[in-house]
Parts: sequence; structure tokens; C-alpha cells
Amino acid sequence: MQVLDSTDPAAVRTVENQIDRDRTLFIVASKSGTTVEVSSFYRYFFEKIRARRQDAAGQQFIAITDPGTFLEKLGRERSFLQVFLNPADIGGRFSALSLFGLVPAAIMGLDVSMLLSRAQTMVKSCSPELPAEQNPGVRLGVILAEAARAGRDKVTLFTSLELATFGLWVEQLIAESTGKEGKGIIPIDGEPVGHAAVYGRDRLFVELTAGTSETTGQESLLRDLEKAGHPVVRIRLTELNDLGAEFFRWEFATAVAGSVLGINAFDQPNVQESKDNTNRLLEEFRQSGQLPTDAPFVAERGLSVFCSAEYRTRLEKSLNSESGNVDFAACLAAHFGQVRPGDYIALNAYLDPSTENQVRLRTLRQQLRDRFRVATTVGFGPRFLHSTGQLHKGGPDSGVFIQITADDLADLAIPGEPYSFSVLKQAQALGDFQSLATRHRRAIRVHLGSDITSGLKRLIELIR
Repeated sequence: MQVLDSTDPAAVRTVENQIDRDRTLFIVASKSGTTVEVSSFYRYFFEKIRARRQDAAGQQFIAITDPGTFLEKLGRERSFLQVFLNPADIGGRFSALSLFGLVPAAIMGLDVSMLLSRAQTMVKSCSPELPAEQNPGVRLGVILAEAARAGRDKVTLFTSLELATFGLWVEQLIAESTGKEGKGIIPIDGEPVGHAAVYGRDRLFVELTAGTSETTGQESLLRDLEKAGHPVVRIRLTELNDLGAEFFRWEFATAVAGSVLGINAFDQPNVQESKDNTNRLLEEFRQSGQLPTDAPFVAERGLSVFCSAEYRTRLEKSLNSESGNVDFAACLAAHFGQVRPGDYIALNAYLDPSTENQVRLRTLRQQLRDRFRVATTVGFGPRFLHSTGQLHKGGPDSGVFIQITADDLADLAIPGEPYSFSVLKQAQALGDFQSLATRHRRAIRVHLGSDITSGLKRLIELIR
């Protein structure tokens, strides 16, 4: 099972090189049926298969979508092997136990009946007939919300190794459900473990383990955190099939937390904002053959910094310097000088989500966390636009953002479109950055140029 959720051409090429085209089933999953990333991936791989199998190409594809969507119609017209129609009243981030989650699980050979059985047990445990204090979904939801109201709005997840990717799902669920109306619970997933001294008073820690395993070497740390006064929630699964129950518990808890915070957990008003910006930029590319460009605030040895005119004035004021007389390190220092206690630093990377890039960004976020004692997040674009992207714009103004972009050394065409995967990714990055600027967020864009490896190393060294 491979999951492709990056429009970076290198990421698309990596998946293509790892599969046997003749023995691959492509699952095209989109609730709306028109998600631009999913549509682009489908077009790219369908043309590859059609070149080999002609009219029988559809037999290597299945669709999962809501009834009446363009994707349903496409699947019928192209004779997909199967078209699965999900109940339309299930929101995307609440769909783990719907066909969107269960169809891939079944194809992987997981025991879907057991997962659903464990989920049903949790459903009964969250019944309104039971007292609230005995309801595991209510308990977790109230803890999340009341901790946030007390200033501990950074929910930091520690998981055992086999549950590591569960954090990605929780991240989307919490961020997109609660990050609106200037409020929000900020999920912190994958942050390197540190000692109690590097954490501020804005943290709630959650440990999630399965069986007899523990988060590697972290139990002593958790005890130290408790001694230091930090709240720690421990959830232990008997076995991995208990994930079925955890999916429901966290969905229920998120709805409860939204209610306590006075927000609607089931809408995402700011997600469409970045999509609209992207569509406008792509239309501009269709008309002119290029995306808009701005002059950098600072350009030095292959690295460039961009920001809005408003934020540039703010940085220049803090530097007490005329524009054009600022070096790269000073610009970074001015940006991080905007960090306040209780903030979080978000690294939004429109890069290939390769293991190497993940390791470098992990190093970067650890440096920033230890230096400023604030929470850090890392999101690879465009994936995070469908999760923490809502929180970035609609949540509290506590984010300090570094968007990271680079030139793509190789590109891939998207069949039927005048733009490529590289152009699509650039449009998504620019659209997202414009949305942050419109919201007056503290944000800069660091462009690494054509040498991503050297650019990231230099960025790490400058911040160090």
C-alpha cells in the first residue's frame, strides 16, 4: 500500500518507480470528487495504464467518493473495477471508519470486522445513557478543551513506533475541527522528545501505546513532565485492532471539545480560501503561461526570503534598517524575534517528503523548540492544507510561519492541463502564503533555489 498525497514531481516519480504498473490497483479517493491533487494523480496514472491496456485501463482503478460526484460519473464511464459510494453526511476527517478508510484496509488484508467490532464497543461506551464521567469520549474531549481554555492548547502526542502515523490522522482531525473563529487546539505530532526544561506551560501531553510496548525511552520523561506540573494523558491499546475504538473515541472527543469551546467542529471555513487562491493562480497561468513573481526581501547565496509588504515593514522596523541592507541571518533573527511565549512555529515545506528532507526538518524544528521553548509543527505541502491549514488561518494568531519552497529539477506533465505538477505545487504554495498574509500572520517564505540539500543545511546552520 502506497499513499501519494504530494504534488511534488519528485514524490510522484518516486511512487511511479516503486510500483509495478501491471500489478497495481489505483484507489482514487475524494469526497467531493474534484480534489485537485487526486484528479491530477488520477490523470497522470490513468494515461500511463491506458497506453498499455487501452479501453481496459479502468479495471486497474477503483473510486471512493460521495454519491452524485464527477468522480462517480467518471468511474462509471471509464469502467472502473468498482465505484464505492460513501454516505454523504460524513465529513472527510471523520471518515476513518467509513468506506474511505475501510476499503483500503480491506484491500491490505486487515480484519475489518474486528476493527468495526472494537469501534462498536467504543460507540456503546460513549452512549448518552452512561454518566459523562464514565464516557471515554467525553472525558478526553473535556480534557482537551479545558486544557486549551487554561492555556494548554498544544496537544503533544507521544506514540509507540507502530502507532506513529496515527498522529497524522489526529493532527488533521483536531486542527481542522477546532481551528476557527480565532480559537483552536494545536496538535503537535512528531516533535522530537525533549527534557522538561524545553517545554512551556502551554502543553498537554498524550501518550498512546499498543500492547506491552512503550514510547521508546520516554516513560521516564513523562514522569519528569508530570513532576514539573504538566498534565499527561495515557492511552494504552491492548492490541492494534483497538485502533477501531480509538478512531471513534478521538472523533467523539473532538466534537465534545468543539462544543465546550463554543465552535462547530464539523465545518472548515478557511480550507476553501487557499483552494480559491490556488485556482485563481492556475487560471492566471492558463492565461499568461506564468505565475506571478515578487522581488525577495533578502537574497543571499542562493537563498531568498519573501514576505508581505506589511510584514516586511514590521521586520524592517524591528531591525531598524532600510530595506536592502539586511542579510539573511538578520532577517531570520528579526522573524524569530516575533516569537512570544505560548506561540508555535510552523514549518510548511513544499518539498519532496523524502526521508532525507524529513530528517533535516526534524533537526530544524528541534533547534527552534529548544531555543525558543515553543511548540513546533512540520507540514509537507499540499497535504497539510487539508489538515493544519485550516488552523493556520482560522485558529488563534499564535503561529509563526516559515514556508519553505525550492526549484524542481525535474517536472511531470499533468495530462489535459496546461500546467505541470511543479506549477500546481507552486500555485498551492503561493495561494497558501497569500492566505496567511491576508490574515496578517507572521510569515516568511524561504526559497532554497535548485539545491535543496545545501539550502536546508545552510538554513539549519544559520538558525543554529
